[in-house]
Amino acid sequence: MSSQDSPRVCDDEESFYTHCRAAYLAVFRSSLTNIASKHQLCRVLQQAGRNPSNATLNKYWTPKTSKLNFDDFCEILKQERKTGEDELMRAFRKMDVNGDGFITHSELEKALTTRGEKMTTEEVSAVFSMADINRDGKLDYAEFCRMLMSTVEQCQVAALERLEADAKLKRQNFGSQLDSFPKISASSASGSAPAATTHPQPPETPRAESDTALKKDSRSSSRPSSARSRRSSLSSNTITMTPSSTKATKTPEPAGLQEWHHSCVKGCFFLEDDGSVGSLQYELHLPQMTSVYLSVQPLSLSHRPDKPSPWMMVDTALFVTSAGESKDDSSLVCFTESRDNEKYVWKGDLNAGTYFLLPFTSGCRLKKRNRKNISHKPIELVNRTDTGELDLTSEFREVLSDIFDVIDLDGNGLLSLEEYNFFELRTSGEKCDKDAWAVCKENFDMRKNQLTRQGFMELNLMEATEKDGDPADLWVTLEAMGYNRKLELVEACPFQIDVHCEGTQPSVQPLNMDLGPKLLNQALQKSITARTGAKALKGHDNVLIYTYKGDHRISSLIANKSSQKVTVHVSNEQSRNCSSSRGMSVFAVEVPARTKMVCQHVLPINERQDWTYSCMETILPCS
Repeated sequence: MSSQDSPRVCDDEESFYTHCRAAYLAVFRSSLTNIASKHQLCRVLQQAGRNPSNATLNKYWTPKTSKLNFDDFCEILKQERKTGEDELMRAFRKMDVNGDGFITHSELEKALTTRGEKMTTEEVSAVFSMADINRDGKLDYAEFCRMLMSTVEQCQVAALERLEADAKLKRQNFGSQLDSFPKISASSASGSAPAATTHPQPPETPRAESDTALKKDSRSSSRPSSARSRRSSLSSNTITMTPSSTKATKTPEPAGLQEWHHSCVKGCFFLEDDGSVGSLQYELHLPQMTSVYLSVQPLSLSHRPDKPSPWMMVDTALFVTSAGESKDDSSLVCFTESRDNEKYVWKGDLNAGTYFLLPFTSGCRLKKRNRKNISHKPIELVNRTDTGELDLTSEFREVLSDIFDVIDLDGNGLLSLEEYNFFELRTSGEKCDKDAWAVCKENFDMRKNQLTRQGFMELNLMEATEKDGDPADLWVTLEAMGYNRKLELVEACPFQIDVHCEGTQPSVQPLNMDLGPKLLNQALQKSITARTGAKALKGHDNVLIYTYKGDHRISSLIANKSSQKVTVHVSNEQSRNCSSSRGMSVFAVEVPARTKMVCQHVLPINERQDWTYSCMETILPCS
């Protein structure tokens, strides 16, 4: 997606989520409130213009379901389209036996008590009584459909108006802290993506009572109120970035860089099922102290100029930590803060020793996709030749060639057993041992005991042949590598790390590190807290907010120094042209006692335009 297309896509997504949130808040007090029953799910879906059947409700509310959150609700709305007037008319015409535009009570009763989800006679009578507008014993279903759709539309408009009114009320009651924010409208009230959380909720309070409390607080301070308590624990932070500030001063390449010693390694960010991002990590060894020029960037796999790699806009970074006697002893040394187009760089001196290289992406531009939304027929992976033999299709071969480039970590055009096992662990969870590798050597093209590109193709063809052309296992492999059913790489981002050293040859090796996520999280936290001062939430001196402002990224961290856990409500609703790693504009973060937690990362959606990061944090009352 180009940056020119981003605003339009953002507007569509913003409008969708605004309508989602308006429907949700028409039923619940807060988007942090969970749907607690099938009945509530039905109510909120109806508020969103859906007409769910029992079968539809049972699909999303199973016997194992105890609650659904706002994010779940949004996903349901993406899959369940609105009931249209044409669809209703078609259903009524099937009941209209003589085609006169009217349905009698007996015709309606026969249809609704004998077909589909059967209704009782009493329920049919109640429906007919409501729909018989003229009280003439006949139902003019065309008029009824128009009335029904008009009512649904009016309910949705009313919900949007309430959402806008609530936003205005918040600005009025939070006083000067919000006076400087841009005016909010119904079409932009929810930012880029709204709230979803399973964290503790604020207690349910009827909307009218809540609003009254806020109004009383704005008029009088004769006694404490929940609104004033909430305001006292509010922290707000606004940062405006311009395209010129995002294009920060580049770290120039050292003179004569081509003459420096160089080591290169590849890797890939993968989106896991829980939405987290994982990747390999690396060990860097320097025999002596030297000047170092370090860079990381997305790796383009496209061999066609007309087919650019869509993940090239994904942000990357590399954190360098020292390798102590144990992994817990590791400490942050540096990270790539400067940016040169898609490349993120660091230049400086490093002592002799061993370091961990920890790749990172914020997750703002690499997010889970809804695979069920792909309506196209899956692309064929295998076909039969004129002689009836199975073969891989040209589209599948192209993708396999790209996968080969990703797992060929050292870029020598061959796959070692270690490199192939990174692929095996990713796709099957099992390793290939030396005996199995020897069998591969006998059956597939190898060179220097390493698998060639052709051998990799042959191995996948063998898997297809063993299943008699059934592509099910091949699709499991492709999805594990981040591809969808259209063979698009949408849930992964290949990258390349380059290490240039002036005075010595660097050695970079991939690592399997169980503590990798822990090490990266520690490095992230240190990079935020070391570069910015802490800001305590008012009334909660033991809850601190750190906000790191880089050249291209803003990150925040919550430090809870108290002896009990806290739940912090975070709102980005006043931000503009921003994409959060949380994928939502309102969310809650539960921070255990005496713990630090990265809250979110934020990037501009369109880097050619100004962007405003405006974040408010509030302590939620204990439930």
